[in-house]
Amino acid sequence: MKIALVDSGIGLLAAAAAVRRARPDADLVLSSDPDGMPWGPRTADDIAARALACARAAVESEPDALIVACNTASVHALSALRAELEPDLPVIGTVPAIKPAAAAGGPVAVWATPATTGSPYQRRLIAEYGNGAVIVEVPCHGLADAVESGEETAVAAAVAAAAALTPPDVRAVVLGCTHYELVAERIRAAVRPSGAPALDLYGSATAVAGQALRRIGAEPDPGATPTGGLTVLLGGRPAEPTAAVRAYAEGRLLLAGGAVRAG
Repeated sequence: MKIALVDSGIGLLAAAAAVRRARPDADLVLSSDPDGMPWGPRTADDIAARALACARAAVESEPDALIVACNTASVHALSALRAELEPDLPVIGTVPAIKPAAAAGGPVAVWATPATTGSPYQRRLIAEYGNGAVIVEVPCHGLADAVESGEETAVAAAVAAAAALTPPDVRAVVLGCTHYELVAERIRAAVRPSGAPALDLYGSATAVAGQALRRIGAEPDPGATPTGGLTVLLGGRPAEPTAAVRAYAEGRLLLAGGAVRAG
């Protein structure tokens, strides 16, 4: 079994780690676009072209499914990817977990990139799945870039800035960018200091991994022999994992779980 993931950068680590936990025997292909990252400020056509390039590079390894592990690419490129690759290759997109967060009641904060915050796409999701809950959109300036760099000081500053924009009474935070899931506990600590009421965080990685397995007719098997390999493609070229991958628990899980293969 082989599952490929595409993103502008290391935001795909969260979904990849979720797949690894569910199926330690699955081979993973991580295809990203470091030269074009971040995708958020780019035009829809440019995002679609870059996502397609990442997908085409990953498809050469003949995966069983492709996860678009990026909220921005899922908005602007999912239709193009499915038009080109399905039905031969299942393509699974990523949607912010607004529905389950709102179902539990508000108030809820949606942390997202400035380009996504207030966008017609996110407003439509809130209107459709908000369930009447009070939902506040929080723009996270520079957070995805800081996570991508793996620089602790930059991450701490970006998280603190977004936390300052988050109402103190929120019950839950939706992580509306896949990069944010890599620093979830730092977000929790910033929004809810020690001794404050609990805060629920809602990411998409586990749900996306489960959907990918369902699409290929595979069941989760966390106890499977950890034989899955790892292939890293940067700009379509086989490469070693970047130092930033090792900065996060999800990246260390992937590197510990399988041999890194060149292409």
